[in-house]
Amino acid sequence: MSESNLKKEFSKRDVQRMRNIISQKSGDATGTQVGYNKQHQDYQEGDVWEESGKQWTIKNGIKQTVTKFDKLKQMFIMPIACPKCSQAMVVNDLNKKMWNIHQMCFDCVIKMEAQLKVEGKYEEYERNMMNKNKNAMVDDFEKAVEDFYNTRAESYVTEQGDVETWGGGKINEEEIKNVKEYIKKLREHQI
Repeated sequence: MSESNLKKEFSKRDVQRMRNIISQKSGDATGTQVGYNKQHQDYQEGDVWEESGKQWTIKNGIKQTVTKFDKLKQMFIMPIACPKCSQAMVVNDLNKKMWNIHQMCFDCVIKMEAQLKVEGKYEEYERNMMNKNKNAMVDDFEKAVEDFYNTRAESYVTEQGDVETWGGGKINEEEIKNVKEYIKKLREHQI
């Protein structure tokens, strides 16, 4: 074998790799690589930025995505301390219920209602709360009526090959009209 064939078989990179192995530096680079480095930016607590089509933020030192449901979650997640009085909100049924309604602890709701009684505004507050509850129930009732009215009879084929019709049926237009008028009266009636 001639000397020229030997030189052609080994590249410069191969020779450098062998030298690294012999000198016990097997992790060292055998060549130079050129590429691009992504620009790194440090973010602080509370910063919001966009990356890869998502919004990100840092909360309590942890990088998190920002979703459209974050505000909704905050409405129902009970905090450790009441935002009004800064007292610890012990996890119990009373505090959970008052947080969902008033966004404060049970003790603060009691104090607020007592103050409203002193000012003579409690009856109005009570009527407003009862009307909100009534309106929510009427909304649910109206949606149930609409769902019933819009539901069509559906046919299903059983495993035996029989055709069964579930739900639906004939809807009396006069009854639906009466129910809608009743819903309208319920909405107009204030407690």
